[in-house]
Amino acid sequence: MIANNIRFLRKQENLSQEKFAERFGVSRQSVAKWESGESVPDVLKFREIAEYYTLSIDVLVSVPLDGLDANENTADGKYIFGMTEVTQDGQVKIPEYARKVFDIHAGDRLIVMGDTSRGGIALAKISLGDMKTE
Repeated sequence: MIANNIRFLRKQENLSQEKFAERFGVSRQSVAKWESGESVPDVLKFREIAEYYTLSIDVLVSVPLDGLDANENTADGKYIFGMTEVTQDGQVKIPEYARKVFDIHAGDRLIVMGDTSRGGIALAKISLGDMKTE
């Protein structure tokens, strides 16, 4: 999972292994070994990577950020798509794999729902035909 997450984060920014390595002060070979699963970053480097991407170390190590591992067990229709960040103006980037699964494209309309007793917010894709006016 660590290898996939590091590769996913690097590719999300369209960075080469060399540019990713420069960002975190390691060699390109180190990044290649992390991505192949041959080795893992040390704890301080884990923290630096996690902080840069506003993730916890736990998420970086155990949550499939690319959604691929989550896709293996989706008979019940439940997914973990990874983490996202709310911008200063309240915008949220929906992970690419979630957009693919739910066929969400630029310009689509989403309804935002929440349940304070469960501490959650949900999004649902709607079409204008789904909205009834009275």
